[in-house]
Amino acid sequence: MNERAEWKSSELACSAALKQLLTRHSVGPRHLVPPAPTEEQVWLAVGSALRAPDHQKLLPFRFVLIPDAMRPLLGELFADFARRSGKPDEEVVIERNRAMLGPLLVAFVVRIENDHPRVPPHEQWLAAGGALANFLTALHMMGYGAKVLSGRKAADPAISNAFCGPGETLVGWIAAGTASQAPHPRHNDNPDAILRRWQLPQGPQNAPQR
Repeated sequence: MNERAEWKSSELACSAALKQLLTRHSVGPRHLVPPAPTEEQVWLAVGSALRAPDHQKLLPFRFVLIPDAMRPLLGELFADFARRSGKPDEEVVIERNRAMLGPLLVAFVVRIENDHPRVPPHEQWLAAGGALANFLTALHMMGYGAKVLSGRKAADPAISNAFCGPGETLVGWIAAGTASQAPHPRHNDNPDAILRRWQLPQGPQNAPQR
């Protein structure tokens, strides 16, 4: 095994924080049990989200904490979506119950200024994605598991309007809690698979000009 194949145990992974980051994986809501992150811990995770790169400080994202008392209402919105989608009764029940999965549920909402003079939409989406990643990582570093849940129902007007104002997009929900089992990585975790050195494409168009 060469040095690159042992990257997890290399000197780069010596810091405790980096070691924790290298062990973060999504945990499905069925494997999330109490205790949930406290409101103070959620506040700290949101603070971590604010550390993501954000060109012009647009803050094109926000988090919506869903109280337990509101979960049944969300469940009815999910069930109504399932009925309107032609789902059989047993799947309507499954969709209703999805609102109860995970000890903590937080909606993630994004607002993109498509005509911003200095920040194109793709940079705003990158800022929102970085914020979401920081939020998930912060929860992991505090000892919790989490997963982002979305699907077609996040785009349903009846559901998205319950969370969004004009011009906003409901990305989905973050389920969080204490992992009841070790997460299972879904990728081969090999940096060489996505790390390349920049090289100009070969061809006459890239020949040096004289």
